[in-house]
Amino acid sequence: MKNWNFGIIGSGMIADFHARAIQSLENVTLIGICGANLQKTRDLAAKYHCKVFLNYDEMLLCDEIEIVTIATPSGAHMEPTIEAARRGKHVICEKPIEISLARIDKMIEAHSQSGTYLGAIFNYRFNDTIKHLKTAIENERFGVITYASVEVPWWRNAAYYNGSWHGTWKLDGGGALMNQSIHMIDLLQYLIGPIDSLHGYVATLGHSIEVEDTTTAIVRFKNKALGAIYGSTASFPGRFRRLEITGTKGTVVMVENSFEVWKFANEEETDKEIIEKYSEVEGGGGASDPKAISFESHARNIGAFINAVEEKRSFEIDGLEARKAVEIVVAVYKSAIENRQFSF
Repeated sequence: MKNWNFGIIGSGMIADFHARAIQSLENVTLIGICGANLQKTRDLAAKYHCKVFLNYDEMLLCDEIEIVTIATPSGAHMEPTIEAARRGKHVICEKPIEISLARIDKMIEAHSQSGTYLGAIFNYRFNDTIKHLKTAIENERFGVITYASVEVPWWRNAAYYNGSWHGTWKLDGGGALMNQSIHMIDLLQYLIGPIDSLHGYVATLGHSIEVEDTTTAIVRFKNKALGAIYGSTASFPGRFRRLEITGTKGTVVMVENSFEVWKFANEEETDKEIIEKYSEVEGGGGASDPKAISFESHARNIGAFINAVEEKRSFEIDGLEARKAVEIVVAVYKSAIENRQFSF
């Protein structure tokens, strides 16, 4: 098995998750880290016993590094991603892959031209519960799917936004929808399929920030099912994220990574085992503390990317796939603007 050498661009909280995930993988070596804050970069590099690079240009000149992860603020993903493509480095980028479709398209084009891989972190997809749910959908156990929804009723205090890139259009690209809810929006489109139309509302009700902290949208999928999206960072004290899918032959309600409901008209032998194994909710999943998440699903996500590169096959969350969730978020914002109750 080949050993892959990584670099991390960014030195904030999410870079720490990337470093932990990378170092947990057997066939990976973390070579170095760079970030805008030199002291944070030094501290993180010391923690993980790797090199300090002064900037991403210096890092990308390092021939030893083959893959970089992007852990900068969301609206600063494009520039290092494109430069990495020019230097022949593969890139796996934290969610959202970028904050505008135009910037994402430039990233995709750069890696298409260089022949390098561009992938994204949507680590919820790598939880076992999602694999069971996806299989149930593919096996048509729901019959006709009639409704699907996601809820992210989270809480972030004022300190989370004060003096930060969070809550800004320039670097966050939005608020509760673009940042906190985008994982669940990705799951919604991944599981149910493309959205045909939507009607969205957004508001800033609990924080003094540029962007929204509360969002709702009613959606209609191309398969004719109806659905809803709710995301917030103004829901004290922060509650578990929730996904519901229901149809003419079954209903599943997922809370965090657990099943509150797993019920089908045509029962199978594995159903009892699944509900027993995944019925207990574990942890808070970042509902009120962004640090309160596990790095294991990040490790699975990065590991799957490495396998795709190694086997020279397509990665399931490539640039085009990661673009879909951002397209939905942008469409909700556009709908809100057209409703004359929101402006950039």
